[in-house]
Amino acid sequence: MPIIVNLDVMMAKRKIAAGDLAERIDITPANLSILKNNKAKAVRFSTLEAICRELDCQPGDILEFVKENDE
Repeated sequence: MPIIVNLDVMMAKRKIAAGDLAERIDITPANLSILKNNKAKAVRFSTLEAICRELDCQPGDILEFVKENDE
């Protein structure tokens, strides 16, 4: 998938545990884990907004586009 979620990197920079972030943004730890481990097929803007608010970052700090090889 060409969109990579770098949530774990930003969480480490902000020194926040997954359980704490999940609680603060009001999603289940399981759903946060799916997002964090690049298993999500989509993310709601409201969830992205809450993550950015809690981590004091921009969406581009979390989401990255990686061009796939055309092999």
